[in-house]
Amino acid sequence: MGTLLAVIVIFGLLVFIHEWGHLIFAKRAGILCREFAIGFGPKIFSFDRNETTYTIRALPLGGFVRMAGEDPELVQIKPGYEVGLIFNDDEKVEKLIINNKSKYPDCHVLQVERIDMEDELFIKGFNVDEELVTYELDRQAVYVYDEKATQIAPKDRQFSSKTVGQRALAIFAGPAMNFALAVVVLILYAAVAGLPVNESLVGDVADDGPAVEAGLEPGDRITEINGESVTTWEDMTSIIQQLPNEEVALEVDRGGETFEAEMTADEREIPEADNIGVIGVMAPTERSITGALAFGFTETYQYTTLILEALGMLVTGQFSLDALAGPVGIYDYTGEVAAMGLLMLFQWAAILSVNLGIINLLPLPALDGGRLLFIGLEAVRGKPVDPQKEGMVHLVGFALLMLLVIAVTWNDINRLFM
Repeated sequence: MGTLLAVIVIFGLLVFIHEWGHLIFAKRAGILCREFAIGFGPKIFSFDRNETTYTIRALPLGGFVRMAGEDPELVQIKPGYEVGLIFNDDEKVEKLIINNKSKYPDCHVLQVERIDMEDELFIKGFNVDEELVTYELDRQAVYVYDEKATQIAPKDRQFSSKTVGQRALAIFAGPAMNFALAVVVLILYAAVAGLPVNESLVGDVADDGPAVEAGLEPGDRITEINGESVTTWEDMTSIIQQLPNEEVALEVDRGGETFEAEMTADEREIPEADNIGVIGVMAPTERSITGALAFGFTETYQYTTLILEALGMLVTGQFSLDALAGPVGIYDYTGEVAAMGLLMLFQWAAILSVNLGIINLLPLPALDGGRLLFIGLEAVRGKPVDPQKEGMVHLVGFALLMLLVIAVTWNDINRLFM
């Protein structure tokens, strides 16, 4: 249950902050955002606010922001249709009732002769007296179909009407927010856990390790290991790690007094690597606001570099697809990290956030990077790619992406259960 809760909280936060980035910058550009969704599939919960429907859906496989103009409207009002009209105080049409007009006895019925819900915003048709009349549509008018209201999208409120820069920013903002989240999470981690001090000091001692049995205490300074002088934490750990199950003789300085401590290093297993020696001491730490801020940015940069290097190795064949983890693998890893404590979960969340940002920026169809690629092509060509062709490319890309998810999930199941 703890693993499930950790997964829900972490992935919910990562998806929320990613889609929130899209939403904020799309709204700043004046784009009508019809829906902000966490998950896919059937709706579990929803509410409306400021022109947008916020929903939680059943399948926790990501999320989306549905912007006006990205997809064809589900309902098209054609000549000959009979619609019900409801007017606002300015005598503009605020509601168009497509069906079930009997539930709106006060509406004015009109047989449509022509309607424009994007440019000129009007509806023209014959009323009950067979007079040809024209009414102006309110810019925030809605059409109601099967009791569901959908706001119309004037051309200047649609995604495609915005400049290349505005559209690119709205798309790029999602991955960018994942990097920003990683920075914030790592700053909080450093503020709570403290920053490592690269000195050969004992920060804390494990309750059941060789160090506590040998009498080491927090604040002790280790000056020699097996006769070799050490001054930094890196020096100290690099020597001890090479001595699993071997005798370790330490020279220790405690408050100006020197004594010797002897112990046998424990052995820690490292997956797909040589096991290392440990004695059960933790690095010393210090707390600093400026240090925490620097730590957030530098660690995010290092995570980004490592993930990009791994992707490069995957492309060049140095890694196989078997090395990738899918949803099942990530769920399992999250459970292992959660067992190590909240602070480790902070670091894991930051790694996942950076990973999500990088993956979404890859120039692949159906991902944000693929959409940015098409926007870039438009900037170079001076005209957009045919929307139908672009939509087909993204559809095929999404299908291939789902196949990849299925493949790595199968690898996870084989690795964990077979």
